[in-house]
Amino acid sequence: MLVIGIDPGTATTGYGLVRETGDGGLQMVDYGAILTPAALPMPQRLLELYHRLNDILLLHRPASGAVEKLFFQRNVRTALSVGQGRGVILLSLANAGLPVEEYTPLEVKQAVVGYGGADKNQVQQMVRALLNLPVIPQPDDAADALAIAICHLHSAHARSLYQEQQP
Repeated sequence: MLVIGIDPGTATTGYGLVRETGDGGLQMVDYGAILTPAALPMPQRLLELYHRLNDILLLHRPASGAVEKLFFQRNVRTALSVGQGRGVILLSLANAGLPVEEYTPLEVKQAVVGYGGADKNQVQQMVRALLNLPVIPQPDDAADALAIAICHLHSAHARSLYQEQQP
């Protein structure tokens, strides 16, 4: 199963595509960041994000998507901007007909590192190791998006095992 993980933002949105292989391993398919120019008005930045994400979805055709949930931020302006980006991302994924799950940063850290208090470097190192990459993916937003995709694959696997055990 191919999954797209997305670390939302309006200036920088990270994306990462991870496939679960037949033997249960993980394979990185693609990753990167969608950057929107700060000089553009917000509606145009959101439109650029929408179009670029749609292009990625058409190119790779993932089976599902995972997006980081918005968590409390001290800067209200940043939180609103990220929220607008998340809305566009959720719309794009829904428009592509993808089932979408949302995960908190704590859930992502627990799924990837095994510890919800892990720091950014620990998460990035585990992403590199789990995907058998020679270096940590850059930028950080892309590494975070790959972590979200890994979290989703691990969670989907756990959900399917749980459902198999139900009467």
